[in-house]
Amino acid sequence: MAKKFDVYGIGNALVDMEFEVSADFLKSASIEKGLMTLVDEPRQAEIINTLHGTQHKRSCGGSAANTMIAISQFGGRSFYSCKVASDETGDFYFKDLMDNGVETNLSTSSLEPGVTGKCIVLITPDADRTMNTFLGITQNFSGKELIEEHIKNSNYLYIEGYLVASPTGKEAAIKARKIAESHNVKTALTFSDVNMVTYFADGLGEMLGSGVDFLFCNEAEAFAYTKTTDLKEASHALRKIAKSYAITLGPKGALVFDGEEEIHVVTMPVEAVDTNGAGDLFAGAMLYGINHGLSYADAAKLGCMASSTLVTQFGARLKREQALKIKEQLA
Repeated sequence: MAKKFDVYGIGNALVDMEFEVSADFLKSASIEKGLMTLVDEPRQAEIINTLHGTQHKRSCGGSAANTMIAISQFGGRSFYSCKVASDETGDFYFKDLMDNGVETNLSTSSLEPGVTGKCIVLITPDADRTMNTFLGITQNFSGKELIEEHIKNSNYLYIEGYLVASPTGKEAAIKARKIAESHNVKTALTFSDVNMVTYFADGLGEMLGSGVDFLFCNEAEAFAYTKTTDLKEASHALRKIAKSYAITLGPKGALVFDGEEEIHVVTMPVEAVDTNGAGDLFAGAMLYGINHGLSYADAAKLGCMASSTLVTQFGARLKREQALKIKEQLA
């Protein structure tokens, strides 16, 4: 019997605000380039007040939210458990999620008082993205936001690695994985950011448990977790924690292990202007593909095609018509 959802995702709900800035601005503001850094609300306000770059439209985001939206855009069914506050930003987040076809635990009548999390995404001319995040109420994301019945009724559970930075978020991720495992629902996890691997490796180990069915990471995260700088060594080491995985390699494509063999998927060369969200989109496209009859190789090709399109424009997600066109091109 078919499950109701392809993927049930959990993660930090953040409204993304994207700005184009210079590398000099990052230096002058003492912001570490290319990483996600957690900041408090006054520090985030200070950064916003000093910004003079071009601002693009805001959107409901957070890594796992971008992935769930991508699944929906390709024609899949996704559910997203998260936490926002009963403020204007929280209302915006809920509406944007619903407008993108993602079902959620949120409802306007049950939002708690507080401040919805926000992420300032700073894009430099080399297309690199640097993030400064104030978690707000999503720091209290916990097992209360999980809906066991919907996890049971999904093909995959998808866990965002950023949850490891919050004690309640980490516990919720572990609880969700255990629920999924007890109902034979496959599990997937993304490392999310090299800082998560560097500073929270033990917590990620707890979230992984005895291992997941699928792991998403980029090359830097794979090296940090496996403590090597050799891609072949890192790839083999990841088999201890995941039955299959994808290591994204930026313009070099992706290295995928389908449980039996390694597949190197190449991507078309493009002129990148903004790499924000590329990994999230790759995961969404690949999970869509795996759930809809594509081989791991073809699902990864779909992911590479989608990501290489995304990086040529500003923003962390495609338009629905772009996703459907890419799917047609692959077919």
